[in-house]
This record gives sequence, structure tokens and C-alpha cells, in this order.
Amino acid sequence: MDEQEPKQRSKAAPLGRIIWLLIIIAVVILWWWYRKDKPAETRLAELDDAALLAADPDDILIDLVDDGTPDAIEQAYGLDLVLVDDTAAATKLYRAHVDPAKRDALIASLRTRGDVEIVEPDSVMALSPMDMAPMEVLPGPATEPGFPNDPLYAKQWHMRQIGMPEAWKLADGNGVIVAVLDTGVAHENYGTVHILPDLAGTTFVDPFNFVANNKHAGDDHGHGNHVTGTIAQVTNNGIGVAGIARNVRIMPLKVLSKGGSGSVAGIADAIRYAADHKAKVINMSLGGPFPSAVLKKAVQYAHDKGVTVICAAGNESKNKVGYPAAYPGAVAVSATQANEAITFYSNYGKDIDLAAPGGNTTDDHGNRNNPDGGVLQNTIEVGNPTKDSYYAFMGTSMASPHAAGVAALVVGEGVTDPDAVERILKSTARKPSGQTYSQDKYGAGIIDAPAAVLAARSKGGGIQFVLGLLMAGAVAASAKRRSVALGAKYLGGVLVGSAGLFFLPYLAPELSTLPVVHALTQGMPSWDLALLGPEGHGNALFFSAAIPFALLAIGYGVKRLRAVLVGVAVGFAAHLTFFAVVPTATMHYVPAAFGINAVWLLVNALACIGLARVALRD
Repeated sequence: MDEQEPKQRSKAAPLGRIIWLLIIIAVVILWWWYRKDKPAETRLAELDDAALLAADPDDILIDLVDDGTPDAIEQAYGLDLVLVDDTAAATKLYRAHVDPAKRDALIASLRTRGDVEIVEPDSVMALSPMDMAPMEVLPGPATEPGFPNDPLYAKQWHMRQIGMPEAWKLADGNGVIVAVLDTGVAHENYGTVHILPDLAGTTFVDPFNFVANNKHAGDDHGHGNHVTGTIAQVTNNGIGVAGIARNVRIMPLKVLSKGGSGSVAGIADAIRYAADHKAKVINMSLGGPFPSAVLKKAVQYAHDKGVTVICAAGNESKNKVGYPAAYPGAVAVSATQANEAITFYSNYGKDIDLAAPGGNTTDDHGNRNNPDGGVLQNTIEVGNPTKDSYYAFMGTSMASPHAAGVAALVVGEGVTDPDAVERILKSTARKPSGQTYSQDKYGAGIIDAPAAVLAARSKGGGIQFVLGLLMAGAVAASAKRRSVALGAKYLGGVLVGSAGLFFLPYLAPELSTLPVVHALTQGMPSWDLALLGPEGHGNALFFSAAIPFALLAIGYGVKRLRAVLVGVAVGFAAHLTFFAVVPTATMHYVPAAFGINAVWLLVNALACIGLARVALRD
């Protein structure tokens, strides 16, 4: 027996090295695949003279450096610097009222100061006129049996265009927080504002009114309710219409007034507020033609904190995407109509990322009782919060929340990194049916909800399991001694640790939204998704060697369990390696700078392999 052992080692050692070489090649290919599809950043033009035309001539915005104070500027220039709202103390964003005749010279002087990061005019963004002219739709009986049972769902052609009948079987949003920056949302009964019948039951978190500077972020216009309905209208409740992500939580942030306009300062602060209050998706169905450095910085801040920012491309029929949609870190959405053509009003151009239903209420096929042209949701009569009904709107404002809702479904599956979310939305988008596709109009294509959800949950899982199998073979082949039989139990542990039942959504989609089943379709490190929610996914403790170490420490003496636990450790290594190369989740409690996230994951993956090798011995 002792004479045969060196021969066994000599055979195993080359095989183990070959498998490890294959693993390295696979990881390099995976890294290359991820990098080649990484969304390219759009170059933002510098603020130019044209931008000043949209500005209020009496106000400027001054963004101080982190340790800056307003005192020195106030004394040097005789200005009164006021925080733009109660949330702005952390952002150091101030507004100052100035003499219009001296504004440009003052801005030029302030830009030379070391304690000023950004100074620019405070400009205004407003809704498009077409957002002010919705079409009321009369309620009617349900015409389609089954899920959803909302009576007016049959008139929501836009839900079918993005594949929601299949997507509803797969995902519900899993508690993801979606911030809606708009005219407000009917989140409470306050004054003339009331909770809408078809939003009753929606969970609202951390509302704030950046127009009035208080926490009453009710919608007194109608636009914000309509946008929110597309994302999260209560679905299958026997009332009205359906929404995309029925189990998300909405963060109502009022940045536009009853008249549909709001300052860049308030919008920028709302973006940062959303990112700091655990929103994972931001929807902005608003915009303007001119850039703002303050707004650009806010979008980048949210993106860097792991927030997917979805924006309307604009309704000017121009070959240029508006702002904030054109900023790096934002996803720009153009609008389709019922026949999947790009609408007459939608902006287009090289910066378009995706297309989604925006509607066309001027379509000859549309009327009050069959609105084939408009996007239908529950909201108030425009400007009258005392009356609500079901209205068909049109605009890229309506397209953006379709993309935001699907983004929330993807985030709910554990893909929380905004670049990874964008990559999935683009890679699964489909080409229009019966229309000529062009990238400048459709971007990657029309958003496809079920394909995006399946890609988020299953494709990554398949790669993780294959990587786990390679690592399992390498560990088995390179082990000098084995006291544990490496059979079905070993491979079962690899599956649980690396990918879970990732294939289940294809086999039994109707089970996919059950919390326990949803957790089991993820590898063990990603069980933090079920325990901590999407905003806590990527917890450094779960994404480490700590859990395999604890399991082996507890079960090492039980020989029947050891093969499973060794497999789990190898599966963990595969899962962590995948996340190091393809960062689909934003890591928590590990610094993101200089690639430390990837280093953390790879070091812990090696530790898991080490644990597995040690546990194979007596």
C-alpha cells in the first residue's frame, strides 16, 4: 500500500496542475468577457454659455469641498450662502442670491478658489408639455382571466410589450428600494393629497419634499403618481391596473412643484439623499437640455454607492439625449409605442441605452375605452389631488419607469452593482418586432423583463457551478491523502455553495417568488440577500471564508457530513471568485478603492480552498 502511494501522487499531481491551469484560463476569459461588455462612460461636455440661458439670473450654486465652510466666501464676496435644503449639510451645497450683472464675473472668481469644488447658475428642469395632457380611461370589466386580476390590465399593452406576464412568475422586486424623483407620490393622507386606491398597500420609505423642505412628499401634479404606478402599482388586487415590481419599496422624493418644475440643486440633493438612504434604483422622469456639474457629480455619487440610475431621454424629438440621462452612470431610455416603433417625440442619438414603452395618445387606434396609444396607470387629475382616476400618459417619462421597474427586479435577484444591472438590461434587450432597428433610437433594444430576470439569477449561477466543478476536480486531484469519499455528497456541497438551485426558475417559474425557494436558487454566500435584503447584499462576512470555517469546525468530526462540507467550501471559493471577476454586487464593509473588493474575495476564495484541502486529511 505504501509503495503504491507515490505512484498515485505522481498521477494526481499533473492532473491537479492541469485543472488549476484550466481554472486560471477560465477566470481570465471570464474577466475579459466582463470587461468587454462594461458600459462605456459618456463624455460630459463642460458647462458652456448655452447652459447659462436656462439659469435663474438671481441665484448661483456653490458646492464646497468636504472641509469647506461658507464663512470665508461670505466675508470675501459679501454673499449670504444658504443650504439648498435641510439635507444639504452633508453635501455642502449652498445657494446664493447675486446681482445678475455681476454673476458671470463672480462665478469666474469663485472657480479659482481652493475651497470651492463647483460653482454654477441654479437652473430649472421642467416636465414636457405633453406630460400635462393625459387621457382619462373609463373603468371596465376584466377581459382576461388569471393573473393579474386587475380589471384594466387588458388595456396595459405596455406591460405585455416588455414581457411582464412571464416576468411576474419569476420575480416581484424582493423589497428593493426604488427612489422616485418627481412631482411626489401619494404616500400619505395629508391636506388635499390622499393615498390612491391602487397604491394602497405599497410600502413607502424615507419620503422628503425638496420643494417645500419637509417630509410631506405628496403628489399635487399627477406625474409622479403615474410614474410610480408603472414601477409598483399594487398588482393582482382586483383594482384598476398592474405594476412591474409589486414587492418593491418606494422612496417618494418630491423635486418638482405642482407646476412640474424644480431646481437642479434640489434634484442633485435628492439623488444623494436616495443613495444615502439605501435606495438601489433611482428613476428620474425629468430633464433638461443643458448640463450641470452639480447634477453630474450627484449621479456619479449615486452610481459609486451602488445605485442604478434610470432616466428619461427627453421629448424634444432631437438627435441628442437630455440631462441627467446623458451623464456617466445614468441609463438613458427612449420611448416606444404600441407597434414598437420609436415615438414621434422621443429623443434619440448615440447616448440611448435602452427603449421601453412610452406610448402615443395621438395614435388613431386609441380612445377613452381602449387606449392602445398611452401608458395607463392610476393617478390624480393633473393639478387636482382631490380627484383620482386611471389616465393614459405618453412620454419618455413613461418609458423610464418601465426600465426602472425591471432594474428593480434584477437587483432583487442579487445583481446590485449598477454596471452589472445595466449590462444585463442591455444584453437581454430584444430587437423591435415589425420595425427597423437602429441603435441610435433603440439603444440595445426594447427591455425584456423575463429575460433580464433569468439572466440575473441563472446565467451567473451556471458559470459559478461550472467554476465550482473545475475547482472540485482540482482539489480532489491534487490532494495528497484523502480520508473522505468524494462522490455525490461532495458535488452536492459544491452546488449548494457555488450556485444553489440556479436552474429552478426555468423548471418551475411559479415557485421563484417564494422566499425560501428564492434563497435556495442562490449560492450560499448570496443567502445574505434573503437575510439582509438587496441593500445588504454583498456583506463581507457572508462573502468570506468564515462560514465554511465555522461549518467545518462544527461538523468535522462527523465523517458522513465532511464530504458535503468540503464541497461547500469549494463552492464558496467558486462563488467568491466569480464575484471578484464579475462584481455583480456592491461589497459592504470592504473598501472599494484600488480593487480591494476583488483582493478580499480572491484571498477568501484561496482560504476556502485551503480549508477544503485540510479537511480532506485525517
